[in-house]
Amino acid sequence: MAPASQKTWKIELDREEDGRWIAEIPGLPGVMVYGKTKDEAVRKVYALALRVLADQMEAGDASAAPQQFTVSLACSR
Repeated sequence: MAPASQKTWKIELDREEDGRWIAEIPGLPGVMVYGKTKDEAVRKVYALALRVLADQMEAGDASAAPQQFTVSLACSR
């Protein structure tokens, strides 16, 4: 049996001048969202990341199917 693959993606957070939060996962193209609060932005980026990975797996991209899904959080502000 092949060893379990593990991928780690980092969420980058920033706050706009108007108070909105931006959450982005640079390692997953197109995964960027806005939220009224930091928590909302994090929840939304998790959900979008899972949708993007599911779409990649459905399209046959086997490299998109990690055995473990780990995200570390870092806030730039």
